[in-house]
Amino acid sequence: MKLEAKPEVKAQQHVKTGADLLVEALIDEGVDTLFGYPGGAVLPVYDAIYRAKEAFTHILPRHEQGAVHAAEGYARISGRPGVVVGTSGPGATNLVTGIADAMMDSLPLVVFTGQVAKSVIGTDAFQESDVMGITTPITKHNYQIQNIEELPRIVKEAFHIASTGRPGPVVVDIPKDISSTVSEAKVETEFHLPGYQPNFKPNPLQINKLIDAISQAEKPVILAGSGVIHAEGSEELRKFACTHQIPVTNTLLGLGSFPGNDDLSLGMAGMHGRYAANMALYECDLLINIGARFDDRLTGNLKYFAPKAKVAHIDIDPAEIGKNVPTQIPIVADAKASLAELNRQNLTMKDHQEWLDLIQKNKDDYPLWHEQPEEKLVPQWLLQKVHEYTNGDAVVTTDVGQHQMWAAQYYTFNKPNRWVTSGGLGTMGYGFPAAIGAQLAKPEGTVVAIVGDGGFQMTMQELSILQERGLPVKIIIVNNEALGMVRQWQESFYEKRYSESLMGVQPDFIKLADSYNLKGYKIETQKQVEAILPDILANDEPAVVDCRVLQEENVYPMIAPGKGMHEMIGVRPT
Repeated sequence: MKLEAKPEVKAQQHVKTGADLLVEALIDEGVDTLFGYPGGAVLPVYDAIYRAKEAFTHILPRHEQGAVHAAEGYARISGRPGVVVGTSGPGATNLVTGIADAMMDSLPLVVFTGQVAKSVIGTDAFQESDVMGITTPITKHNYQIQNIEELPRIVKEAFHIASTGRPGPVVVDIPKDISSTVSEAKVETEFHLPGYQPNFKPNPLQINKLIDAISQAEKPVILAGSGVIHAEGSEELRKFACTHQIPVTNTLLGLGSFPGNDDLSLGMAGMHGRYAANMALYECDLLINIGARFDDRLTGNLKYFAPKAKVAHIDIDPAEIGKNVPTQIPIVADAKASLAELNRQNLTMKDHQEWLDLIQKNKDDYPLWHEQPEEKLVPQWLLQKVHEYTNGDAVVTTDVGQHQMWAAQYYTFNKPNRWVTSGGLGTMGYGFPAAIGAQLAKPEGTVVAIVGDGGFQMTMQELSILQERGLPVKIIIVNNEALGMVRQWQESFYEKRYSESLMGVQPDFIKLADSYNLKGYKIETQKQVEAILPDILANDEPAVVDCRVLQEENVYPMIAPGKGMHEMIGVRPT
């Protein structure tokens, strides 16, 4: 009997789609956490994520805004790029606010958006939006993939650009036919960006000019911004300031770059900064700006900002130097590298004890203050208690508004990477999802989201993530039943015409928490704070805490619009 030969069985080779190449590129970059929301244009990407699901923790928000703010919180605390995936059209446009926020606050994000197929781009196809046109002004760089072979290289470039120099967001737009295309072609990941070469090392001649200026100064002050934190230069800053006894004030985003409990610390400067900090900037003869961008909320009327000072500005972004404030000593370099170089120099200073005494007198004579009515819950006292009960070591996130300023004033940050807030863009709805990202970046830490009742309602649907993931984020709602900062401005500058700033019907936040199977608490008095809040902050469970505070409370001190740093209102001597 003749045996027929069996047909040859060839081993099936797995061919890779563009989506597979993307996932492999993310693994190569060490990405372990994704924040994303699926949709038609990214279904191939999500199928590839499913096949590689052991490689990633994927966080599914209930709105794309939640995804991008969570990625911002993750980036702020981890120092690594937050990675976001969104679909085309409305999925991409829902990410825009967070992308713009990250751009202004120098946060590294890599955002992947789905796009309609290349053949129908520009035809107003279903769920098409011009992602490149929309995001060009609000990104450090953006790409639209044109062929599958370039995808791995572009991903590598995107992470490099997002995380080096001045950090920022990079968008990669991927047409659906690219992500679903099968390719066996060899791909390259090597890249060369001749037009992007950030300068890290300070110019020795400029360092010498700064050393000479410091040696001649009688009233020096350091302004430390978030650039110190991004550069991981906090220890170098502490050493430099303490060695030469130069007082340090911080921008809003720079809090924690220098220990807030140090005798040389002046706290936050700017519109709602401390009296001693603002007066130090007004009176100084040498201002050393390290990693801050001189935004208007810091400077007030530029005519009166550091009017007697020679200005030195250390910044890795040359576009910021001289943009708002004339600068005599520009140093384009990394903050840590610059401080390390300054610490290596032999530096002799003039006796400036009189300056230090004046600053201390201002700190003693004009501290932060607030009324303390009996049996009423005032927000400043509440935030002092949050600091006390967490030993000042929690990661604190906020939305924007009065509660944000009170947290900056009354929660003393002694370490970097403990403060997560929206600075430049001032984004309501930021604080809670940012806390989710921060908790994922620091799973062993205590994370407290201090939010207003207005901002919390913009992203409160992300409570689902706390329930799903068991994340022990503590949400403290500073509930004054108003858009607090808007109400304050209407009181101060619009003759108390409270146009649409007083909140009407509010949800029952306790029932809301219960609907997500979370614990909720309502606090209305100081006694309740002292009885309930320590246990909430100490345990490892998520919680929603509705704190009913006085509606009429205002944030002081304050520099009114058009006024100078020396013209603060709401200042009271002891």
